[in-house]
Amino acid sequence: MTPEEDVVSRGREATTDSWWRAQLSNLYGVFAISMMMFDGRDAADIMRLAATSVPSLSGCTTDAAYLVDEGGAVLPQDGAEEAHPDLGAEVGKLDGQSGRIELADGRWRWCYALRGLGGLTGNLVVRAEQPPTRDEFFLLSSLCQQTAAALTNSASFMRERRQSVELRELNEQLSTSVERLKQQTLVHDVLSTVSASGAGEPGIAHALHQLTALPVAIEDRFGNLRAWGGPDRPDPYPKVGVRRRDELLRHLATLPEAVRVKDRLISLVRPRHEVLGVLALIDPARTAGAHEVFALEYGSTVLALELSHQRSLAEAELRLRRDLVDDLIAGTDDGSVYTRAEAIGHDLRRPHHVVVLRWSGDFAEDAVVEATGRAVTTLGLASLVSRHSGAVVLLVAGQQLDGAALYASLSEKLGAEGAIGIGTRCDTPGRLPKSYAEAVRALEIRRSSQTPHGFTKFEQLGIYRILDTGQNHGDVVEFVREWLGKLLDYDTQRNAELVATLALYLECGGSYDDTAAALMIHRSTLRYRLGRIREITELDLNDVDSRLNLHLATRMWQVLRGSQ
Repeated sequence: MTPEEDVVSRGREATTDSWWRAQLSNLYGVFAISMMMFDGRDAADIMRLAATSVPSLSGCTTDAAYLVDEGGAVLPQDGAEEAHPDLGAEVGKLDGQSGRIELADGRWRWCYALRGLGGLTGNLVVRAEQPPTRDEFFLLSSLCQQTAAALTNSASFMRERRQSVELRELNEQLSTSVERLKQQTLVHDVLSTVSASGAGEPGIAHALHQLTALPVAIEDRFGNLRAWGGPDRPDPYPKVGVRRRDELLRHLATLPEAVRVKDRLISLVRPRHEVLGVLALIDPARTAGAHEVFALEYGSTVLALELSHQRSLAEAELRLRRDLVDDLIAGTDDGSVYTRAEAIGHDLRRPHHVVVLRWSGDFAEDAVVEATGRAVTTLGLASLVSRHSGAVVLLVAGQQLDGAALYASLSEKLGAEGAIGIGTRCDTPGRLPKSYAEAVRALEIRRSSQTPHGFTKFEQLGIYRILDTGQNHGDVVEFVREWLGKLLDYDTQRNAELVATLALYLECGGSYDDTAAALMIHRSTLRYRLGRIREITELDLNDVDSRLNLHLATRMWQVLRGSQ
């Protein structure tokens, strides 16, 4: 080899050595970056590290970076908003593959699809004024492979950490549930055993005290103490007034769970809509928790079964002597009905009203009876409910009865309209048959009126009680037509109110001032209307007989149209 050839050879060797050293340096850089990517960073940090490393490995810069989450959504990373506006769409056209991207600015761009075992994890777009060399392209590809692997590893790590947290939470919930189940099983076993043993209410109260370490009171619906469990039994036992007690029961009936009232936790004992009693934990220190509340509520269920059993025995005995309500409206001995009423917890010595109900629609009588029971419970009415002659019969205790409230409550619960007839008040059971007949009559009149839905009290019928006995309804209608027919036709044709004006004028005793004030019209307007009434009817309103017949006709007209 000549000296010249030796110099050339050595130059080539030096160039080769320099190239290898540069490549080793770059590969070491990729390796170092890869190590940093696998140090537990999240996906955004890994992508940020890859994006900032591109210029150190090539003559390219990062144009934009995108992450793909577990749901497949593409999330642009920091700096993507500064990229070419068409870049995102072009990346999407590659459909998860790597490839060249050409935009209007003429720069060289390449999209690296970062794919892991689970699929596409992101995209890294690089750009340069000129295409990179083969060596630079290799380094960028190696960087992107490591980035994809790091993203896959990060996703797996984050998923495992979430699963670990979820598993720990589930274990804690399971431990809590198992402990709660043990406590509830103990409550169930103890109270069920006591109920089956025949220990009755005292046994239930004692068992509940043992389970909760709190004094227990079992009261009837009137607030009388039936059983006590634990120490410190008050003597005499405190009892609130009837009104406050009824308000409390109505409030509790609207709540689905036990409620605290001052120093007591209270749960109603009611297998259905009827309240049989109250079960209470005495807890002035407010120490009761979820376990005690569960024991109280399950205790009320067991107690409801016990009291229902007792009630079933009483009802079976009462049915052998005939239904109490049927006996009352048919008429029976006062002494025996008092005893029977007391046996079912009803105070018959209070005044009562008889109410008869018929409801529209395809309702079974049982459904109407049940809705009636819930309605009177909601209204806080002491009552007896039964069925008689295809209608529901209700005996309501109390000085007054709000028929409008009862009708509204029933209409809401049944979702349909009906009719209610209410008899006059009875101070003794012996008057109930008469009140029942009055209620039936009021109901029939309401149902045959122009407004058959609503309620009618027998007292509201006035003279109509005498004129319409049920057998001469047609005669009554004919009488109204005879005296008011022309006015009724005039009102219908002219949309006038002459019949209503005449009725109010007669009710006011012929007083112009009172009638005009009640109608809220001027005296001259009233005078004109009365003049038209005289012309149409051809009657003298000052004639005693005409005035009496017109007054009776307007009264019956009001009843027939359901306005009374």
